[in-house]
Amino acid sequence: MGQQSICQQSNLLLGSLVGVLITLTGGAIAQPAPTASELLPLNPHPDPLYLPSRPDQVKIDLDRPITLNEALELARRNNRQLQILEAQLQQSRAVLRQAEAALYPTISLQLGINRTDSAAIRLQNAQLPPPLRANSTSNTWTSTVQLGYNLFTAGQRDASIKAAQEQVRNAELDLQRELEQLRQEVTNAYYNIQQAEALVRIAEAAVQNSQVSLRDAIARERTGLGTQFEVLTAQVQLANNQQQLVQAQSQLQTAQRQLAQVLSLNDKANVRAADPIRVVGEWTLSLEETIALALRQRVELEQQLTQRNAALQQRRVALANLQPQLVVGGSFNTLDDLTDRRAPRWGYTIGGQLNWTLFDGGVSRASAAQQESAAAIAEAQYAAFRNLIRFQVEQAYYTLKSSQENIRTSEVAVRQATEGLRLARLRFQAGVGTQLEVSNAETALVQAQSNLLSATIEYNRAIAALQRFVSGLPLSPQGTVTP
Repeated sequence: MGQQSICQQSNLLLGSLVGVLITLTGGAIAQPAPTASELLPLNPHPDPLYLPSRPDQVKIDLDRPITLNEALELARRNNRQLQILEAQLQQSRAVLRQAEAALYPTISLQLGINRTDSAAIRLQNAQLPPPLRANSTSNTWTSTVQLGYNLFTAGQRDASIKAAQEQVRNAELDLQRELEQLRQEVTNAYYNIQQAEALVRIAEAAVQNSQVSLRDAIARERTGLGTQFEVLTAQVQLANNQQQLVQAQSQLQTAQRQLAQVLSLNDKANVRAADPIRVVGEWTLSLEETIALALRQRVELEQQLTQRNAALQQRRVALANLQPQLVVGGSFNTLDDLTDRRAPRWGYTIGGQLNWTLFDGGVSRASAAQQESAAAIAEAQYAAFRNLIRFQVEQAYYTLKSSQENIRTSEVAVRQATEGLRLARLRFQAGVGTQLEVSNAETALVQAQSNLLSATIEYNRAIAALQRFVSGLPLSPQGTVTP
């Protein structure tokens, strides 16, 4: 192999490495994302009880690139945990409607028709002459309308409604919390795919680089300018890079299936990242401003307050059992003997009833004590969440700042490593360098590219974490945080 041919192959290889670098920093042109109608095949089976039983039903035959926004939309539409929480919210609202039913009176209607043949009258008739015998059978029609209302419940009714309202609010907050958590989970899973795909590209470029180095070493050995040791070193480097490529491909497959699980995709569908890897935006708030904003907006804190309020209302419900309860009501009834010609007769009843449990063995007070403890637990959890929120924000903020610095240094390192590999190849081809220098330069370039990739992904993850820790604070179209 001539020196000119080797130089041409090296230049082509360096070009491919630069292409990988451009892709990592967001300069590559992403593949066109599918439209909304093209995303329909990614939806899961409409029957939640569907269970595939044949290999062909789970064999992946659909592979689509999607953007992060499309992944978030699929998650909001199909995520199973989100569907569970939505059903629980509807359940809580039904419980509230049940509690509010105590505000209204109860009305009931009873209708009855009976035919009676009295044995006593038959016995009496047997002892009397026919003119004096009475009719032993009768047909009667009865109807009764009853109305009742708990006029005074010692605050039990009002407390039950307020407790149910707090539970509805808690369910709404839980759904909001899951939406925010799901956004972060999907975002991180998407970044995992981006990182894994980039690592595969880096590994493929490293394998190509090692193949060129091996061809260079073989060519030098054949011309008497190299040694067998240089050939063996290049072969070992190629084998190591091939192994790293296999590992990167395996990590990519795992990351794809992880995102598919979060999105509840079709059993036969797989997805790839359509967005290029690039810095997603800038966080302009200071650490102190971010902490204060998170403490104001985190739904977990409001959830603890709703749980505390619900426990205090349940305490009122328990203590109301020891207070007087006044029930008023009335009924209207009619009775008609169908065997006579007289008109139906009617009557009514009105009244009230006072119920007062003077002693219940301590059951009500024990129940109230349980709710007092539940309120105290919610207060302690509120304080614990407050401390956790500050730590979460600080951790994500420090990661953001360190990733910013790492991106700057990694970009310089990649440029230096690329130039170092070019010079090492020229020295090796000119006979003044060694294969070990080329191998070390290849390793340095791969490491620099991996560092730049990791720094960019960590920065984006830190942005996503900060958005999550302040309850979904969005980025503006200009890529800056907007409180």
